[in-house]
Amino acid sequence: MEQLNAWFTELLADNSIFTADTLGYYLDGLGSTVRLVFLSLIIGLMLAVPLAIARGSRRKWIKWPIFLYTYVFRGTPLLIQLYLIYYGVVFIEGIQDTFLWAVLQDAFYPALIAFTLNTAAYTTEIFHGAIKATPRGEIEAARAYGMSRARMMRRIIMPSAFRRALPAYGNEVIFMLHASAIASVVTIMDLTGAARFVYARFYAPFDAFLFVAAIYLCLTFAILYLFRYLEKKLLAHLKPING
Repeated sequence: MEQLNAWFTELLADNSIFTADTLGYYLDGLGSTVRLVFLSLIIGLMLAVPLAIARGSRRKWIKWPIFLYTYVFRGTPLLIQLYLIYYGVVFIEGIQDTFLWAVLQDAFYPALIAFTLNTAAYTTEIFHGAIKATPRGEIEAARAYGMSRARMMRRIIMPSAFRRALPAYGNEVIFMLHASAIASVVTIMDLTGAARFVYARFYAPFDAFLFVAAIYLCLTFAILYLFRYLEKKLLAHLKPING
């Protein structure tokens, strides 16, 4: 460990850009990016599951508002949504006199709301499509066992839909990671914000942004590996039997 620290210190000693202080900015940016993406995905998933189930309702007053929500948030740029929430919240009458202002004046939380609503819209449609694709035979078998609609949804439809939705949801996770780069436009010091700081300080765009691109690439490969592993475990029964 001491030899590694000595090698790292010697490496940085000959580098005027990537000093210990500069790498500290990248590390802080990495923490902000991971926190923003992780929380938005978790909250968005928790919202998307019941919305996806309700999206398939036969009652128009239930499914049409959900369709409108997903249509609007999937049909407009995430950057515009972020601007509307971040800059528009101050124009809500009386908001500055409530307890919400103490939270919303921090740029992280408007960004979290925008990212959560966006990913929840996409994830709702992903799961809705997966639920609709449930084989009729599975549903008929569950009915033959006398399962109620709620038990069938919990034991048959949702586990099956989750496995089918996994590849598409993996793409959504990667999309959210890449989309998080726009968080820096509302003063959040994420990875891209750290790169912009390094660029402004040293006027070295290639060094600053290629380094942060390498970090995003590593995160992307880690996510890909995780979802490929989950697909291998959860979709193993779909592999053809050789011989």
